[in-house]
This record gives sequence, structure tokens and C-alpha cells, in this order.
Amino acid sequence: MHPEQILKEKYGLELPNPTIPSGFYTPVSQTGNLLYVSGHTPKLDGRLKFKGKVGTDLSIEEGQEAARLAAINCLAAIKAYIGDLRKVKKIVHVVGYVRSADGFGDQPKVLNGASSLFNDLFGESGSHSRAALGSNELPGGAAVEVMCIVEIC
Repeated sequence: MHPEQILKEKYGLELPNPTIPSGFYTPVSQTGNLLYVSGHTPKLDGRLKFKGKVGTDLSIEEGQEAARLAAINCLAAIKAYIGDLRKVKKIVHVVGYVRSADGFGDQPKVLNGASSLFNDLFGESGSHSRAALGSNELPGGAAVEVMCIVEIC
């Protein structure tokens, strides 16, 4: 099944338009058959949907939703770059930053929102290595930022 069809059927969502870079970088950089996808925050319609620190302002579940939305924004950038998500051969590596309250140590649980999305959309090819990191601040006060490395056909 097409990844976008799974996204719609399982999550009731469609890929948004890709976010426009606000700095001097490209959303996707390719070398060989690997795409390095820049960090994306949980924006919806150009606005941050999840702001604040997970552990005080947001629950783990809200953090997971934020991570899922950030991952969806990564996919929107990938689609804009390659034209069709069926060209994704493997989600290789995911890095996620969680804007965390002091003493919060459940960053891996928060990043499960992004990881489960990739696994749902790409099956075994969505299984990846990962780093889940805590941060005291993220751009614009975002709750999470997700970046990934993807192999394409």
C-alpha cells in the first residue's frame, strides 16, 4: 500500500506542503542514494502546533504527537524532493530533539511518535537506528525537532 494512503487511513492525515526554510540550508541534501533530511518541527499550516517543554508544559503523549507531526513534515520534504514516497527504500536513521523539562528523561518515549509513524508507513523498511536527545531550547519554542537519513531507490 502507498505510504500516503496508509497515512490517510490510519491517521486521518495528508502530507502538508513542505515547510519553507527560514535559514541558509536546504530541506534535503542528497549524496548517492542517501537523503539527509534537515530538522523539522511540529508545524501545521505554517505554525508551530506544539510549543513548550515536555514534562511540564506538555505530556509524553502530546510530545509523541509533536514528534509524529515533525516526522510527517520530514516526509513532506522528501516527497517534494523525490516526487513519490514509494521511492523510499529504507528509513536509515532518525535523530530527535525533545525540548525537555529539568529532570525529564523519557525522550525515547516521545520519539516513539516519529518511529511508529515510519514503521507504520514503510513496514520493515521503516525500522531504523535512532538518537533521542534532550534539549533546553529548540527553534521558536518547538517541543521537538526531527531529522532523518533515508535511502532511496
